Amino acid sequence: MLGSKNKEAVIIIGGGLAGCEAASMIARFGHPVLLYEMKPKKFSPAHQREGLAEIVCSNSLGAEEEGSAPGLLKYEMKQLGSVILEAANQSRVPAGKALAVDRDRFSEITTEVIHRQPLIKVIREECEELPKEGLAIVATGPLTSESLASDLAGKIGTDTLYFYDSISPIVTADSIDYSKTYFASRYENDSSDYLNCPMDRETYDQFVKAILMAEKVPVRHFEALKCFEACLPIEVLVERGHETLAFGPMKPVGLVSPRTGKKPHALVQLRRENIPTTLYNLVGFQTRMKWGEQKRIFRMIPGLENAEFVRFGSMHRNTYLNSPKVLHLDLSLKVDQRILIAGQITGVEGYVESAAMGQWTGLVALARLRGVKHLPVPPKETAIGALLRAVTTTPLHGVFSPMNINFGLFPPLEASGGKEVRRRLMVERARKASDRWKGQIFDAIGEMETPSGHLIQLSPNTHADLTS
Repeated sequence: MLGSKNKEAVIIIGGGLAGCEAASMIARFGHPVLLYEMKPKKFSPAHQREGLAEIVCSNSLGAEEEGSAPGLLKYEMKQLGSVILEAANQSRVPAGKALAVDRDRFSEITTEVIHRQPLIKVIREECEELPKEGLAIVATGPLTSESLASDLAGKIGTDTLYFYDSISPIVTADSIDYSKTYFASRYENDSSDYLNCPMDRETYDQFVKAILMAEKVPVRHFEALKCFEACLPIEVLVERGHETLAFGPMKPVGLVSPRTGKKPHALVQLRRENIPTTLYNLVGFQTRMKWGEQKRIFRMIPGLENAEFVRFGSMHRNTYLNSPKVLHLDLSLKVDQRILIAGQITGVEGYVESAAMGQWTGLVALARLRGVKHLPVPPKETAIGALLRAVTTTPLHGVFSPMNINFGLFPPLEASGGKEVRRRLMVERARKASDRWKGQIFDAIGEMETPSGHLIQLSPNTHADLTS
């Protein structure tokens, strides 16, 4: 039974991180949700698993330390009861100061929590167009299906933008030659989270040359290659200069070899994918080289001469809106305020950032349902508030592009001292503002009927039972 008859269900399109956060938020306050997810009937070019909240690219959800912008965003989301961060904590794998997850376990936990919420009905069908009536949240992510993207583009009266994002390769742990590698984490005391494959100058030169000469997957004639700057494919970096990789994802700074006592010319870092560790991903090695070329070239990396690849790198087209032109601060469409937009399609970049937009649209939907006329907006000093303003404010140069959470989005501080001092003060200011805002939100909307708590542990067959 889906809720009481006098409560209108909110339609959410997309069962990714943002959609799950929005659905969980609304249901915990006692309102029904219809959550549409097109898998397993239809998959995007990058998705493979049937579960909700599938993580496609890196398995890292970013830094956790209190003094970082990503850590601050996580703090604010936990204050609101984040289902995604609860699942991440139960599925985490070692990654130094970052929050990394076993992606299968993460999806299984989130899927179970959503399915066990009696006010959420998961409908495994594709939505080819926007709902004609009622309140809806579009959280289809950067791989929105062509039919829905076309309908959305027609409604907002402007072109949707796009860029290319990319996926790093994954190798099996038992196919690595550990005699040529060593464990070390850059700038951190933890020494076992990252496995390093060092290169001398000659090996690096040959590696770069091979990448330049490799056959790449061609870009279709009607698509320009637009890459998110923080997630560029390695061949794009190589084209910028011979040493670009050595100063980018392959920089050896802080990673002295315990065997030689010297810093290598360059190195490739491998990050754990799961626990127990059976898989590693190549950090920062997004690429559009053809799979055969990837296998040949990446086996030039010391320690990976006989590597077994369970996933090769790939590129996919990501769709997002020119949000400053089409969205209000509450992430509703300017042309139709019934429709809220959440997640990465808004122009935020990153898993946690996308989930945070899901939380916000969930709160906006609740305010609409409960007749709240003046919903307190996240202060600009908070991480969520900074993100909202980043995607709804036209940049000075006029070109809108995706953005991760970072201190550059926050209002500057009028304080003396070095960078670390200013950032500490910025975090303190943000936490105080967030705590005040949380109180204002719950005063306006009311308390949760079903508070967020610790998620239950899964049995081995639970996920299969829920999705069968």
